[in-house]
Amino acid sequence: MIGKLTGRIDYRTTDHVLIDVRGVGYIVYCSERTMATLPGVGEVCALFTDLVVREDLMQLFGFPTLAEKEWHRLLTSVQGVGAKASLAILGTLGTDGVSRAIALGDWNSIKAAKGIGPKIAQRVVLDLKDKAPSIMAMGGTMAQTMGDDDGEVIEGPMSSPVVQNQSAQAEALSALGNLGYAPSDAAGAVAQAAGENPDAETPALIRAALKLLAPKG
Repeated sequence: MIGKLTGRIDYRTTDHVLIDVRGVGYIVYCSERTMATLPGVGEVCALFTDLVVREDLMQLFGFPTLAEKEWHRLLTSVQGVGAKASLAILGTLGTDGVSRAIALGDWNSIKAAKGIGPKIAQRVVLDLKDKAPSIMAMGGTMAQTMGDDDGEVIEGPMSSPVVQNQSAQAEALSALGNLGYAPSDAAGAVAQAAGENPDAETPALIRAALKLLAPKG
């Protein structure tokens, strides 16, 4: 399986790029969000990829981070969500937005993606709610820079404020787990706290999440 490509962009359209990897061209489909952050024609880029093989079709889908690739894998495991629908969801919300929406049970945010109806959105939240914590936890620990075959470091589209926010959420989630909170409860509290204060660092996120988890009344 082709898991990652590093090469120069030969051409780009609205939904895919052709990447030349040492003389071999690969067509890679990406979300609108990822397309907007890729460099121009002739420049080097690196993408993690997922290969979809069918009887009459082979397609590569590209992602700037392993966390986004993992979300794509989970989203396409939901009945009724194909690769294009998954890209629409990720392109609309990003990995952080998808994590937050699922952790909070906010299917309306999922429905905001093009082509996603209410039934599919609700199914995504229901099917993936228990799996969101593990992806949120891995989001802050995966490398956000990638090197090309010549050793050049290529910074991924996930720039430093987003990386720091994902890292803080992952650390807060881990801390709450160590305190004995259920993963789904902890994920929901961290997601809500991060949504209310996107720039919060780990200690502030933990304090805010603990307040949300505290017994009411």
